[in-house]
Amino acid sequence: MPVAVHTNYRLLGIDPGTNILGFALLDVQGRQLSVKEMGVLHLHLFNSHEERLKRIFERIQQIIKMHKPREMAIEAPFFGKNAQSMLKLGRAQGVAIAAAMTSGIPIFEYSPKSIKQAVTGNGNAAKEQVAALLETQLKVDLAEYLFDATDALATAFCHQLQLSAGPAQKTGKGNGWSDFIKNNPDRLK
Repeated sequence: MPVAVHTNYRLLGIDPGTNILGFALLDVQGRQLSVKEMGVLHLHLFNSHEERLKRIFERIQQIIKMHKPREMAIEAPFFGKNAQSMLKLGRAQGVAIAAAMTSGIPIFEYSPKSIKQAVTGNGNAAKEQVAALLETQLKVDLAEYLFDATDALATAFCHQLQLSAGPAQKTGKGNGWSDFIKNNPDRLK
């Protein structure tokens, strides 16, 4: 797997939520990827939406201060049928982004479909498939983790793949994903 020019760094992945928020830290050392830490914030323990948002902000800032990631990748909200749920999810995402911004961390957003596509080769893959592919790619057992945490790891992994694609992907020059697929045939399913 190609690796970006900057060979030693840490990425923070976030799967925003108002009941459970997933986070994961992915270490990149040369060509080696490893999971530094991952877990969830159980936000349903807080009575009000405002308390949950405050907890997201504070905890993400603590994670950034402790682990010093170079960048944060966050899953974009998906469009659901319940407008109230979408609004709350958007607020959770916004608070997570604000926590990274106030810490000076660049933020990159990816749709759920693009994350699944990057990890599994199928934009409609189930959460179980995403977790299974991450276990294989990162050589780690994820059985004890909630899907919120594995989704956060998938978001960080997706971002690393984007970084690995090199300048052609980031600047729009060249074929981007076409080159990635050609150079990584084992990633196709």
